[in-house]
Amino acid sequence: MKISFKKLDHIMLCIPEGKEEEAREFYTNTLGLPELKDLGYPLPNGAIWFQMGDIQLHVRAEKNHSVSDRHPAFEVHNLAEARTLLEKHNIEIKNESKIPDRNRLSFRDPFGNRIELIEMT
Repeated sequence: MKISFKKLDHIMLCIPEGKEEEAREFYTNTLGLPELKDLGYPLPNGAIWFQMGDIQLHVRAEKNHSVSDRHPAFEVHNLAEARTLLEKHNIEIKNESKIPDRNRLSFRDPFGNRIELIEMT
């Protein structure tokens, strides 16, 4: 017997308490993600939900927030355009090590969450 996984549904990133409006600003205005406000039910635990491609990103305040190298990685259509947008907002970019058949970079959101972007070649 095994678990029959279908797809990734959502990712949750944590932010420090009291930074919800800053998170909305970054994810909506900087990254251009639409916020999901009316899902027909109350959003649990004060989470803020965004649509990110075919998955959702949940952002929730956490009392003991710490910086880590844990990260989600998202495939994008155009890594050069993503890099330009991040640079326009003065977001520090880290060029990640080479992996065959993909280009990639990472950055941190204002709360220290590491996010990787990948473009298949």
